[in-house]
Amino acid sequence: MSDVLPQDVRSRLQWSLLSLRVGVFIVMFVWTLDKFINPGHSIKIFEKFYAIAGLGENMAYVMGALQLILVSAFLLGVKKRLTYGLVFLLHGGSTLSAFNQYFDAFNHLLFFAAWPMWAACFALYLLRDADTKFTLGTNW
Repeated sequence: MSDVLPQDVRSRLQWSLLSLRVGVFIVMFVWTLDKFINPGHSIKIFEKFYAIAGLGENMAYVMGALQLILVSAFLLGVKKRLTYGLVFLLHGGSTLSAFNQYFDAFNHLLFFAAWPMWAACFALYLLRDADTKFTLGTNW
């Protein structure tokens, strides 16, 4: 990349990718915290949107712990191919699982925020090699 882009463009790209990574992390981190602070809410979400009943609080905590590991690695740019890919897939599943909400758009406007975030996840995955600002970074 350094041979192709001028330094100023490369710098702006890196700052842009960092801002996307931090923004996606913030949302995913709050969703992670929800599993610890209000596991009942997470259980209801899994029942309503994923048709998974009887999850239980312990499973919400386990999923929260796994998600915390993932989003932390994502924020730090560790194993980018894996972590950025998983974040993209998990957020895509979340976005698509709420598909019925989009048919009643004006009563579910906040659900539409999932689409640009999913696009940000996709951009980060595609440009993971260029996302080097403040990463511990391996691309595996």
